[in-house]
Amino acid sequence: MANPNFDTFNRAGTIADQASFDVGLRAHMVRVYNYMASGLALSGIVAFGLFSSPELAGMFFQLQAGRVVGLNMLGWIAIFAPLGLLLLVSFRAATMSVGAIQAVYWAVTALMGVSLSLVLFRYTGASVARTFFVTAAAFGALSLYGYTTKRDLTAMGKFLFMGVVGLILAGLVNMIWPSGTMSFIISAAGVLIFSGLIAYDTQKIKEQYADAWGTDMAEKIAIFGALSLYLDFVNLFQFLMSFLGQERE
Repeated sequence: MANPNFDTFNRAGTIADQASFDVGLRAHMVRVYNYMASGLALSGIVAFGLFSSPELAGMFFQLQAGRVVGLNMLGWIAIFAPLGLLLLVSFRAATMSVGAIQAVYWAVTALMGVSLSLVLFRYTGASVARTFFVTAAAFGALSLYGYTTKRDLTAMGKFLFMGVVGLILAGLVNMIWPSGTMSFIISAAGVLIFSGLIAYDTQKIKEQYADAWGTDMAEKIAIFGALSLYLDFVNLFQFLMSFLGQERE
């Protein structure tokens, strides 16, 4: 893995160059976190808007006594559309403009708000707020570790990616043959895997900035980095809700 240090770039490094790189890296990370926080805010607004308005929620969900009992066609589209957009941007990233990538990012985070509204319908507001703050605290600590550690996390990233694939397969199996024990194992594994991904992706963002330093790719990299951390945060939050969430009566 490329070390985010100017001296590893095979360029004629100076103290001034190193200082310039460090300032640029800090500004880049702030931009990444700002994108991520804005995406979370947009998702939250969409989720709360659907939860607060039965008319809007009825466009996506089948409601009965204030509970979601099924999805409408638009609901299924909204839930699976982010995956399609992520696949699109992964294949077309090199040729897409910054504006197009930003549009995809905001579309993904807005659509994720539809999925997150299901959390509000299922769990009490107090437990959702509590779990969100626990997730935020964990995210802050793990991201700080990923930013400051000198340990190369590349090998861990490969293991975590295989873990995500395993989670998806186990989730599909559990949908066909539901099991409380399997659900618990999936949730526990999800918390561990996405906790590790927060640290790994933070370090990867530093590496990507180092590789792109001095080019015009910084804004694209910031958006992709924010998207990775956003997805890590949301998945960690959802898995933690399985343990900390208090269901509505």
